[in-house]
Amino acid sequence: MKSVVVTGVSTGIGWSIAQVLIRNDFRVFGSVRKAVDAERLKADFGELYVPLLFDITDEPKVQAAAKQVRDLLNGETLFGLVNNAGIAVPAPLMHLPTEDFRHQMEVNLTGALIVTKAFLPLLGADRSLRGTPGRIINISSTSGKNGNPFIGAYVASKHALEGLSESLRRELMLYGMDVIIVAPGAVATPIWDKGENLDLSAYENTDYGEAARRVQEIMVRDGRKGLPPQKVAEVTLHALTTPKPRLRYAVIPGNLLKRLVRSILTLLPKRLLDGMIARKLGLIK
Repeated sequence: MKSVVVTGVSTGIGWSIAQVLIRNDFRVFGSVRKAVDAERLKADFGELYVPLLFDITDEPKVQAAAKQVRDLLNGETLFGLVNNAGIAVPAPLMHLPTEDFRHQMEVNLTGALIVTKAFLPLLGADRSLRGTPGRIINISSTSGKNGNPFIGAYVASKHALEGLSESLRRELMLYGMDVIIVAPGAVATPIWDKGENLDLSAYENTDYGEAARRVQEIMVRDGRKGLPPQKVAEVTLHALTTPKPRLRYAVIPGNLLKRLVRSILTLLPKRLLDGMIARKLGLIK
């Protein structure tokens, strides 16, 4: 049986990835932080779902989960690892508490490394295991290539994750493993309901007050019109199973014309694009 570890499966993209993999006869070891979520998902997904209880920043618990998976693999390699768990800490960088920035990086970057290191032996670094080397899928974001204002900590974490992925991919050629990035744009999940109610009072009396409100409105609007998480899950399945995967899959909402416009925007001179964004948010006139 082919087995895949997926982090952060309680809701959203992670839940959809688990669902799609299980529907395609994979056994999914899915991480959650709460026992109640593990019980709920076991009821949702059935026998092909095996819950793993850990926070990705807790290295001893992640290593204990890797031992649990090793015992159940019975000497076989893991087919894949999907580093999906992550958070977003929005704020203008000037007013972002340094501890919040550290937390953003600890979860989205250090946490991904902790999980990857724990499961690398099962993916093929332990040459005593039977089976072909596995693949690592790192769920990044379109923010892994673009730096939008007011989500600078999140952008930094995803840029760093993409750099980490490239270095890791080249290092793991030694073992025949591959590292692939899946980079979604806006995805329609319940997170946008929380975003609409995000407390912006900390910035009301700063120079960024009005711009923060505009960013919130734009992100909630675009998020609710985003891709279904099922689409990201299907691309992840493809990245795990296709014989010749691309290095990076951008999963962007919208029809062909809208995607073409987005592509053209990325080709504009950075200074021009800076001005367009700043005017839209009211940062300059």
